[in-house]
Amino acid sequence: MIWILIVLSFAVAGVITARVARRRFVRGALRAVHRSRARINRFKLTRKAHVRETLLADDAIASAVSAHAAENSMTEVAAWKQVERYIDEIVPFFNILTYYRIGLVVSRLLLNFFYKVSAEYAGQSAQSAQSAQSAQSAQSALPRDAVVIYLMNHRSNADYVLVGYVLSGQVAISYAVGEWARVFPLEHIFKSFGAYFIRRKYGEKLYHTVLERYVQLITLNGVTQGIFLEGGLSRDGKIGKAKIGLLDYVLGAARDPALRKRLYIVPVAINYDRVLEDRSLLRELDAREGRKRPPKRAQAAEVARYVWWNLARLVARRWKRYGRASVVIGEPLSVAAWLDARAREGDDIFAIDRTERLAQVQALADAALEKIAALVPVTPVSLACAALQSLDGDFVSHARLVERMSDMRDVLRELNARVIHRDGDIEEIFDRAWRMLSMRRILVKTGSGYSILPRNRPLVSYYANSIAHLLGPFADGVRARDSLPALAAGIVNVL
Repeated sequence: MIWILIVLSFAVAGVITARVARRRFVRGALRAVHRSRARINRFKLTRKAHVRETLLADDAIASAVSAHAAENSMTEVAAWKQVERYIDEIVPFFNILTYYRIGLVVSRLLLNFFYKVSAEYAGQSAQSAQSAQSAQSAQSALPRDAVVIYLMNHRSNADYVLVGYVLSGQVAISYAVGEWARVFPLEHIFKSFGAYFIRRKYGEKLYHTVLERYVQLITLNGVTQGIFLEGGLSRDGKIGKAKIGLLDYVLGAARDPALRKRLYIVPVAINYDRVLEDRSLLRELDAREGRKRPPKRAQAAEVARYVWWNLARLVARRWKRYGRASVVIGEPLSVAAWLDARAREGDDIFAIDRTERLAQVQALADAALEKIAALVPVTPVSLACAALQSLDGDFVSHARLVERMSDMRDVLRELNARVIHRDGDIEEIFDRAWRMLSMRRILVKTGSGYSILPRNRPLVSYYANSIAHLLGPFADGVRARDSLPALAAGIVNVL
């Protein structure tokens, strides 16, 4: 009897301790939210079961179920079960404790461990606004009840964390995440942060109807979303083609006149001095060109060497950050103004057929991507790599390289590009780039200049490509010496 009482006592104590700990964590999360003055959309806190019931009661999904069952010679019961699986796969469960008490703290630690993070708002001068706080304060220019869709270029998987961190004092962003993250524990983590999952290049109409209605449901309820407009990571460093699937879904919610006035699109440009997965992306590019990828054993060994080398540097107190991770937030575009302009020209996108509507949405996406391209921040490494690639030969003298970097920076300033250290000493900018380029054995010092190691020349092209479109008279020379294969143009109007 005494043992039963002891066990029960421990069980009760455990329950009480867990509840007290949870309350303390929740209170801490709420304090973090209040300190950052972030806006949390109420719908993000809605239980997943309620979202599921709402989608299952949707007339558009019911019609799609009937059509799918007829086309595939299956019962509607089986089709509804398929819908339930899609809903479970797509719909997240935002957790305020995970996002603000854990995710924000971890992202701050990791980002500042690997990078020096800078952010600015395009409405301010490039000389100012070099902090996340200034970018956040600039975003207050949006109406309080605005429904904001951030359209971004995609450089690294760290983009999810970087933009979320930069805007954490304003909003909690819901991202569209691809299948790569549907593994344990990433799937649980992303869903607890409010991210929803999508299947890219999956053509089933029923699935796309469920996804479309979910995206429109959260848009109608004011959820802030982040969409990578290129649809995937850049393999060659260049800005890719705009893909309009998710953007078309979002605009479909603007049929509601009340939402239309509140809906805004904000372009966001991202760049790094070092993309953590750059070599993997280049290998994928090689594989698309028919070259063999190294075996998984070799890739695992490379990762192990990377981890061991960095741990050794950390223990020896020789750790250095990977330079800049930079974000530029563009000026918002009112969707209502864009729709009104289309209607005045006789192209009401809700009255024309689907093909014409997608053409209009494509034009909007292309215009947004052009704005993103114009905002891409010029980091020291990207500027140095562009200068290296614009010069002939594998050896470049120090004086010639620094002079070319200075000439390029002058052009960038004239074109109002967002240059990190735009008014600093050019030798100092090169020194910042040199730390990274020498550490990675991309450049080695030879006499009065530098040699580019042949096996790492693709990395020079990769980083130069990120800003080649901004370089005016130097752009053709940088592109002409690109050592990477050209990506074949793909279908644009897919997710």
